[in-house]
Order: sequence, then structure tokens, then C-alpha cells
Amino acid sequence: MKENQNITIKEAQLAIDQWIKKYGVRYFSELSNMACLTEEIGELARIIARRYGDQSWKPSDPRATDNGRQALGEEMADVLWVLLCLANQTGVDLTDELHRSIEKKTHRDALRHIENPKLKA
Repeated sequence: MKENQNITIKEAQLAIDQWIKKYGVRYFSELSNMACLTEEIGELARIIARRYGDQSWKPSDPRATDNGRQALGEEMADVLWVLLCLANQTGVDLTDELHRSIEKKTHRDALRHIENPKLKA
């Protein structure tokens, strides 16, 4: 897959599956991948907490030099990678599920956020 090429969710799931079969030997177990997903989310949370939150960077953290800009996207991609692995190995079509989720939220929350006084400027 070429860098900067547009990719659908279905194509991403297929690309991950092909990579696993070619280079990864096999998928880790679902439980191991869930632990990996949790770890990757923690790494993403650390960067967000330091870049946008109240925590400061540790001097020993190499990501402090660019305020975590490069690492932010890297960690988001790592989260997506493991999520796609879990979807593949559990038979979930994330494209279909995302469409269903958008429809559900649109129906359920059609007025909820618009009428929320906490969200008004």
C-alpha cells in the first residue's frame, strides 16, 4: 500500500489481514490483542495528557522535543491497527458497524446535543 493513499475501512481490514499472513505468522489471541489495544490506548492517553492536559513532559521522554506531535498520529495508528486485528479475528465488518453506529446515534441523539445548554457557546 502506498503512503498517502486513501483507504477505506474494508481495505484497511484486508491490508492488515494480508500483512499478518505475510509477516506476522498469525494473529495474537483475542485476549492478547485486547491487552495490546489497552496498552496502545494508554500510550495515546499519555501523549494527549501531556500535550493538551495539565501534565508536563518528563525530560527523559524523547517525545517532549516536538510536544508529541509526531507520536500522536503514530499512537492513533497503533490503536487502529490493533482494533482492525480484533475486528478481523472476530469476524466484525467495521464498515457495516460504523454505518449502524452513525444511524443509531443520529436517531437517538438527533436533538440531545443541540439542546444541551452545556454545549452552547
